[in-house]
Amino acid sequence: QVQLVESGGGLVQPGGSLSLSCAASGSIRSINDMGWYRQAPGKQRELVATITSGGTTNYADSVKGRFTISRDNAKKTVYLQMNSLKPEDTAVYYCNAQILTFAYRISDYWGQGTQVTLSA
Repeated sequence: QVQLVESGGGLVQPGGSLSLSCAASGSIRSINDMGWYRQAPGKQRELVATITSGGTTNYADSVKGRFTISRDNAKKTVYLQMNSLKPEDTAVYYCNAQILTFAYRISDYWGQGTQVTLSA
C-alpha cells in the first residue's frame, strides 16, 4: 500500500507565508513526478506546481514568483513554500505523486488534502 500524508495547512493573513509538505510511504520502488493541486469551493481541482524526479519544475501562472515547489527524494517528500499569499489562494491543497510500486505497478496517488485559508 502507498500513502501520501500532507501537513502544514492553516489560517494565514494576505501577504503571509505558509509551507506545505507531503510524505510518501509504503511499497514504493520509485517516484516520478510529484506535485500540488488545489480545489477552491465550487471550482474544479487545478494544478499548482509539479516537479520531476530530476528537479524540473512547472508552475501555474497564478502562483509563479510566489510559490516554490521542491522535493527530497531520499525522504520521499515534496514541499510547497507559499509566499505573498492572496485571498484567491484559499483552497484545499492536495499532493500528488506518480509512484512505481515494488509490484511494478505505476499509478497516481493523492494525499487527503490540507486546508489553506486566507483571512483578512
